[in-house]
Amino acid sequence: MQAPLDYAQDGAIVTLTLNAPDIRNAISDAGMIDAIEDACDRMNADMGVRAAILTGAGSAFSSGGNVKKMADGGGLGGGLPAQTRRNYKLGIQRIPLAFERLEVPVIAAVNGAAIGAGCDLACMCDMRIAAESAKFAESFVKLGIIPGDGGAWLLPRVVGYSKACEMAFTGDMLDAKEALACGLVSKVVPDAELMAEARKLAARIAANPPHAVRMTKRLIREGRHVQIGTLLEMSAAMQSLAHATADHKEAVAAFIDKRKPEFGGN
Repeated sequence: MQAPLDYAQDGAIVTLTLNAPDIRNAISDAGMIDAIEDACDRMNADMGVRAAILTGAGSAFSSGGNVKKMADGGGLGGGLPAQTRRNYKLGIQRIPLAFERLEVPVIAAVNGAAIGAGCDLACMCDMRIAAESAKFAESFVKLGIIPGDGGAWLLPRVVGYSKACEMAFTGDMLDAKEALACGLVSKVVPDAELMAEARKLAARIAANPPHAVRMTKRLIREGRHVQIGTLLEMSAAMQSLAHATADHKEAVAAFIDKRKPEFGGN
């Protein structure tokens, strides 16, 4: 049986590939949810992982929910309303929580359509690079539903309130150039160059001391919803940890010696 998510590690970089091209990499099925959550936990536990790339197999990044199951009366919305609530909490809502826990910087390499929850999945990542063929839509309203996966929290933090409202209220599709213009992605490249560009960015991240990178990511994430005083307190505490690492001492020594540092993750 084909695994729903491919986990491939090359040195310090992990590439995660949504591997359900027959359903355009829908992420609402239990097997995919489990696989994404397990991959995030695995990367957190492995200090050898310094950066990650998330992409999709086939022509789509992710179509979001499995619309066919919705049409058949199943999926997350099946059963009593109270059970639907539990389906979301115990199902797809585990994905944004797993990404929120993830300490490793992750790049979304958007290789095609990122629709509904697929668009939100890209927003769960720290950075987004798009192929020229990529398309984005916060399209829940087109199906008469709302973004039940946290999109109403995620999207405004990426593109701003006004653009998020436009996308969510209309459900309209954005092409890669429009996504770049509104800050949904930071770079658009030819389709054939997407993974190479994502790997270059991942390599630039992986070249830095891993403890410092992971703590910096945590501070940036926490900074979205805590007061400045709280963030400063966290920053002071984490800085004390960073100063105690061997990688910090190596970075300072390399700077003084005018040589390339060698970071061991210690």
